[in-house]
Amino acid sequence: MSNPLTSRPRTRLLAGAVAALTLIGAACGSDDSTSPSGTDSTSPSTTSGATSVTLYSGRTEDLVQPILDEFTAATGISVDVKYGDSADLALLLEEEAAAGDARADVFLSQSPGSLGFLEQNGRLAELPQTTLDLVPATVRDDGGRWVGFSGRQRVLVYNTDLLDESELPTSVFDLTDPAWKGRIGVAPSNGSFQDFVTAMRVTEGDDATLAFLEGLDANDPVLYPKNSAIVAAVGRGEVDVGLVNHYYNFRALEEDPDAPSANHQFAADDPGSTLIITGAAIIEGTDRPDVATQLIDFLLGSTGQQYFANETFEYPLASGESPAATIPPIDFGDADDVGGIAFEDLAGGLEATRELIAKSGLES
Repeated sequence: MSNPLTSRPRTRLLAGAVAALTLIGAACGSDDSTSPSGTDSTSPSTTSGATSVTLYSGRTEDLVQPILDEFTAATGISVDVKYGDSADLALLLEEEAAAGDARADVFLSQSPGSLGFLEQNGRLAELPQTTLDLVPATVRDDGGRWVGFSGRQRVLVYNTDLLDESELPTSVFDLTDPAWKGRIGVAPSNGSFQDFVTAMRVTEGDDATLAFLEGLDANDPVLYPKNSAIVAAVGRGEVDVGLVNHYYNFRALEEDPDAPSANHQFAADDPGSTLIITGAAIIEGTDRPDVATQLIDFLLGSTGQQYFANETFEYPLASGESPAATIPPIDFGDADDVGGIAFEDLAGGLEATRELIAKSGLES
């Protein structure tokens, strides 16, 4: 199948979609499994005198706890963390705020829709301009309510023992070809897969997206709960290819450099190459805005950005920061080149995306 996006002009990153996404009903998955728990600043200077900050994190503990520990070591400010699914936490934040019992100071969201939901309901505080200016305008909210701090790209991971890269498709739409029957791993309940489907809905429309999902389902894909499970299955030869975020295979290769898996990038203007950012926001009404800002600034400082670059293999988003040497460079600050989705163009949101996936039979 040819790529229907070949001549389509690109606009903004999917991260910009946050303002138009809705959260209704069940929540989408986080990066991977969740585990329940409870500028590089170097001093705990705050006008409020607070020495702790409460964080609700839609990023998993294994991804963010190490850098939070570094923040505490550098500043003396302890971080009380509640981990969970981004959408579940957004709903909890809304319930708490509506009851006049907001408990979080900062929200880290894996899902763009979760930030959009809270922003629409007036639950996000305006960030200081100095914080917003740490990143390019393409990866922060036009209204100043959230800022991106790390990015990822959707890719096709493949088994290098079973396939040569020349055999791989240039478009994600080609995976509906019967030649791929029984050879693809997907995670329909994962938040990043749903972000990818939402991006396709924006650029291609619901009818074309449903046709793609039905075609994918007709090829009997193997369903997995998360990205890391897909990468492991590809490495075992259980499936030939899988739709994942780029950094999971880099993390797998760090653990086992001999694993027979590699990432394949679809064409830059293809929905299969969707760029997604992870965002941070301060909760409206917090009595600790200074320490909340200090935490976000730390994540955007060199220590935080290089942690995400070299430990989790994501793309750092602060201006002047570079990804790990092994990661193909992408300029998230150049919307014309990297492509993406203008949030003004989004319609339907997360719940409509989930309904479309279910209608296709992909989750059955």
